[in-house]
Amino acid sequence: MRRRVVIVGGGFGGLTCAQALDGADVDITLVDRTNHHLFQPLLYQVAMAGLSPADIAYPIRSILHDQENCRVILGDVVSIDREAKHVVLADGEELEYDWLVLAAGAKTSYFGHDEWEKYAPGLKSLSDAIEIRRRVLVAFEDAERTTDPQVERELLTFAVIGGGPTGVELAGAIAELAKHVLAGDFRSIRPEKAHVILVEAGERILAGFPPDLSQLAVEQLEELGVDVRTGARVTRIDVDGVKLQRKDADGVTVDDEIRARTVLWGAGVGGTRLAEDLGAPLDRSGRVLVRRDTTIPDHEEIFCIGDMAAHLVDGKPLPGLSPVAMQQGRYVADIIRFGLPRSRRNDFVYFDKGSMATIGRSRAIAMAAKMHLSGFLAWGAWLFIHVWFLMGFKNRLVVMFTWAWSYLSYRRGARLITDRGGEVFVHGGKHR
Repeated sequence: MRRRVVIVGGGFGGLTCAQALDGADVDITLVDRTNHHLFQPLLYQVAMAGLSPADIAYPIRSILHDQENCRVILGDVVSIDREAKHVVLADGEELEYDWLVLAAGAKTSYFGHDEWEKYAPGLKSLSDAIEIRRRVLVAFEDAERTTDPQVERELLTFAVIGGGPTGVELAGAIAELAKHVLAGDFRSIRPEKAHVILVEAGERILAGFPPDLSQLAVEQLEELGVDVRTGARVTRIDVDGVKLQRKDADGVTVDDEIRARTVLWGAGVGGTRLAEDLGAPLDRSGRVLVRRDTTIPDHEEIFCIGDMAAHLVDGKPLPGLSPVAMQQGRYVADIIRFGLPRSRRNDFVYFDKGSMATIGRSRAIAMAAKMHLSGFLAWGAWLFIHVWFLMGFKNRLVVMFTWAWSYLSYRRGARLITDRGGEVFVHGGKHR
């Protein structure tokens, strides 16, 4: 019998693993709860109306259309029987495996305050991006209608929590949207007066980059008018905005408040329910602590890769980046292709090709080895790399054309509000 491989998740790790097994003497079943592969690095562009959802998503079946040893199932894995070697889907179907690759990604973490989610959505899926787009655009629409200056200020104040790449990208994109894209479209308000605040609990934003690049990112954000606040810990988020604690110049802890009707969350990621139910040890974020060959303890046939896994190197986890997941996917595929037992496997070694983060039009930071870039050069490198890795030739053409048009004209065509989300604007405020 041909060996059976079940891959859970059609993201960068799972999809790369499946493709690397093309032609191998195995039968692959790839299971995902959606029917598309999502290019997550550009998700914030959908949230800020720069791209449409179809520009950064591509059907998984189309990607694997010519791979005869792989079938795709639309389903949700709810449990794993490690002893019987099968996974159970939400509809009760069981999929037996000889090799299991878990690449189900991660979820937004609110650090024990899940009640904040309804006030501050995260950015992990197309649904999240569309919801963020709706909230941001509705804030400007509601500000256009109000006659109360205080309500207008709150509607035009946007708080972004988390100074990592997601938070930085969102903050910069909102500032550009307000100051360039929406400027002149309204009659009662001036969108360019919007106040965008980026809140980070640590001492600097983009802590995964060297201090000089972090500082350059701050300077580029401030050029866009973003108010960067570091050393500020969120203590509460509600319908009125965000409450913070920070230390003043004398080191005394003081309370602060941001009155904002739109709060966005980009502060952390955590493990999924599947990771929790796996029975393997987890790190503080709820990700699976894997061995050096990306397997879980006591089960050399179960691999865990990508954002779902905490792969420690010198005591620190590998970053949650697509190159990590893709390299892990190819590494696992080699083990499966040749049926290597644990005793014959080399440890997984991540080859770091560099990191980058975009801030806005012609603004970004990037590093590769000892080379540090910022501004237009970094943005150009970021643009080229992200377009190159998009799935599907059509997507590359659409994104290149859309970005070129946006760059030259500052116009965006994806500014659609398809659902008011149950919020009703009433007499200068809103009720739910």
